[in-house]
Amino acid sequence: MSNKTRALVAGAGGFIGHHLVSYLKERGYWVRGVDIKRPEFCETDADDFQLLDLREPHNCWRALSLNGEAFDEVYQLAADMGGMGFIHSAECEIMHNSALINIHMIDAAARANVSRYFFSSSVCVYRDMQPGEPALAEADAVPAEPDNEYGWEKLYAERMAQTYSRHHPIQVRIARFENCYGPEGTWRGGREKAPAAICRKVAQAPDGGTIPVWGDGSAIRNYTYIDDMVDGIYRLTQSDLEGPVNIGGEEYVTVAKLVQTVIDASGKAVEIEYVDGPVGVHSRNFCKDRIHSLGWQAKTSLAEGIARTYGWIAEQVKKTSEDD
Repeated sequence: MSNKTRALVAGAGGFIGHHLVSYLKERGYWVRGVDIKRPEFCETDADDFQLLDLREPHNCWRALSLNGEAFDEVYQLAADMGGMGFIHSAECEIMHNSALINIHMIDAAARANVSRYFFSSSVCVYRDMQPGEPALAEADAVPAEPDNEYGWEKLYAERMAQTYSRHHPIQVRIARFENCYGPEGTWRGGREKAPAAICRKVAQAPDGGTIPVWGDGSAIRNYTYIDDMVDGIYRLTQSDLEGPVNIGGEEYVTVAKLVQTVIDASGKAVEIEYVDGPVGVHSRNFCKDRIHSLGWQAKTSLAEGIARTYGWIAEQVKKTSEDD
């Protein structure tokens, strides 16, 4: 281990964190994963995995304890979050739990002499947008007007991490994620994101059936495939870019287009019934010049990524029905 770069991935039981552990291992890292739960759908590739509740400060110190040595890099992705339904129904849990994790982790990492600290923020820090508006750059998040409490907590956590970087010898890198999707992520239970929820509904629907979709299908989003996202995380963490950086592709689509892409991947004839439900902002459109300056581009098209994701979720639906 002494000859390898040492990384701690907080939130390694979650979707992005689990994939990030595998990405770092492929690059020769020694990786410790930490989360309140283990990855749900497969074994972790981490060299060491610890079940710890990072809302407690002593658990953050336990996560960072490494036989008197310091971690070279900490990737802080741990948060209490889910899809739009969860974000709108669990505001207190999101504000309380995620804030505690972020307060204690940056404080412990700075005091433990960690060299680089990555923080996973979100484009939810930005205001609501209308279709056709010019792309927002990172500086446009202030004056602040996030659409939900999840965005407010992320914005505060960004500022806190940057404050520690001014007073301690720790280099902080901050990514604002657009919607991320792919296999081996939550696909049922209320915390799943829109691509996974739509894939599940279509997989469960009979050929010729109908699925419900929240809203009217006009909301505009970017959906970034997991392989592209973890590559962007790594490039940003190794870079000299200070301050928040938007990470996402350039393929913006309506929710209606997302749903149709899933239906096409399924090979079924499925009708859509739009129903009332939490939708979030009307539109998203963000400048990616900063992440592009590192040579990063999203490589996976929506059609390609959804085909992979639908195939995996359809298999989970089949296994679940067989078990029942």
